[in-house]
Amino acid sequence: MMTAELIARDGRLITTPQAEDAALTVRGLTVSYGAKPAVFSVDATFPAGSMTAIVGPNGAGKSTFLKGLLGIETPLSGEVRVFGRTMGRARRDIAYVPQRASVDWDFPARVIDVVEMGLYGELGLLRFVTRGHREKAMAALDRVGMADFAERQIGQLSGGQQQRVFLARALAQEARIYLLDEPFAGVDAATERAIVEVLRLLRAEGRTVVAVHHDLSTVGDYFDRVLLLNVRRIAEGALAEAFTPQNLQAAYGGRLAATQIDELRLGAG
Repeated sequence: MMTAELIARDGRLITTPQAEDAALTVRGLTVSYGAKPAVFSVDATFPAGSMTAIVGPNGAGKSTFLKGLLGIETPLSGEVRVFGRTMGRARRDIAYVPQRASVDWDFPARVIDVVEMGLYGELGLLRFVTRGHREKAMAALDRVGMADFAERQIGQLSGGQQQRVFLARALAQEARIYLLDEPFAGVDAATERAIVEVLRLLRAEGRTVVAVHHDLSTVGDYFDRVLLLNVRRIAEGALAEAFTPQNLQAAYGGRLAATQIDELRLGAG
């Protein structure tokens, strides 16, 4: 992979994959709620076949960053490229798993219906689900261990089961990039392990995974790259380069005690 050298705001020399080698490139992304920016002029590059954790304190703009690059929240400025193409030309290359708390789970839909929603991009104007589409949806459910729940109402599932179903919906898209907003929030340990295993398999297939993540103690176990945010980009890159005590202190400040930072397994791969 080719790299380019850039000068960070603090004067450090950093290397980052060149745009032509990147699955997803974000430049100067700014999203504001009212007069206060939630994300300010953030640059980020996500290489193909990598798993990146977006990490930062509460209110740092992590979820807003994902929504801004997808256009769910309208950016004030910025450019997003997907394998060198504009978002409009490459939207089908991206699958998005929102926060579970943002979903209306009372909506009367079966599990299989929810997963088939991930296929709307290829169903055509009539939205007619064929046998092949149904088989693809069932295969996605099987990958997350939820095939036996296909006819169950989505609102009847546990939180962990619901999260697996939404991951299956993303898998059904057969996308090249997977963006997940807090995929491990409110799930049990078994579900967390199952989700991590699926994400690792996606990475092994050359897919790109980007996830908002809160548990600093598992960053080194689950991911190979990190983007540290606190409205602005604090650091980005491989764990050994970016997930350091200095960068964590810069991102969290007094919210993260030095003893907590020392206890983390920093730079694990």
